[in-house]
Amino acid sequence: MEPAARHLPSVDPAHVVRRLHPVGVHGGAPLTWIETPADVFALAAPALGAAEARLRELVASEVDVVEAIGAYLAGAGGKRLRPLLTALGAGAVGYAGRIDGLMCAGELIHLGSLLHDDVVDDGAIRRGLPAAQRVYGNAAVILTGDFCLARAVLLAATDGGHATVTALAEAVTNMAEGEVLQLQRAGNLDTTLAQYLDMIDKKSAALIAWCAAAAALAAGDSVAAAALASFGRGVGVAFQITDDVLDYATGTGKPAGQDLREKKLTLPLLLAMERVPDLRARLHTDDVAALLVLVRGSGALEAAQAEARRRVDEAVAALDALPPSIHRDALAVLGRYLVERSS
Repeated sequence: MEPAARHLPSVDPAHVVRRLHPVGVHGGAPLTWIETPADVFALAAPALGAAEARLRELVASEVDVVEAIGAYLAGAGGKRLRPLLTALGAGAVGYAGRIDGLMCAGELIHLGSLLHDDVVDDGAIRRGLPAAQRVYGNAAVILTGDFCLARAVLLAATDGGHATVTALAEAVTNMAEGEVLQLQRAGNLDTTLAQYLDMIDKKSAALIAWCAAAAALAAGDSVAAAALASFGRGVGVAFQITDDVLDYATGTGKPAGQDLREKKLTLPLLLAMERVPDLRARLHTDDVAALLVLVRGSGALEAAQAEARRRVDEAVAALDALPPSIHRDALAVLGRYLVERSS
């Protein structure tokens, strides 16, 4: 489940356009290099703006409550990481078709999964607002999540074709399996490193991989699609590892140690249990403050972060299969930013 205000700041493409107007320029010259996350967003701002407008249209429905719930979550903000990856992937392969539909497909899958997750977890807050089921009830929210998923599949089919929608269906299948695995293993202190990595690969990385590769799939470029999917999968796993590390940090906007409170086995805790002999037994206590001290002092956070960086290095190396371009550079900068963020 994606906590509110944990990773990238919420993306308001209109704000990005205003702040960087004219979009994609440095001192009046065209943007020809990418060095910072701000450069990445400047490069993608026109596409993000178009996708944001399209997303508002796509959550509309003749059924008032469906539209209200979709607009409630979509309008609450969010990072729009998945549409951003689709836009950059499209640029990296020179995709000439309309891209806002494919950008929205990934985001609609994400929105649907958030609606479902908050019902399963009885979540209280999402993106700084009461979770949708607290406002509209479980049944309507579950069905609106289904609506978002169906809209996404339709978009992938109409805008991307057979290969694109097939790959999306595979990603959603993996996501469902990952969520069930997370439920099954909640509080299970015998979860292994391989099981943890398999779970986050299915739950988080599968959709990110599809988003990065969507345009290449639509263009029928199997080599580029494989490279972009490999990049997205590596970044997706690293993104989740970094998120797990940040759960032990202060100043992120969330109370430190939430995973510990829920006895959730993540990479930092798995590594800490290898380093602190009695940590496993002490996890049965409710002294979260003491457990935080043990994990922080074990070196596990640094080791987990190093693993996230290693995976991003491998992900960026996969981009070498693509021709050099500003969009390929932007993907690399974005991938490294996602594991170096502090909130």
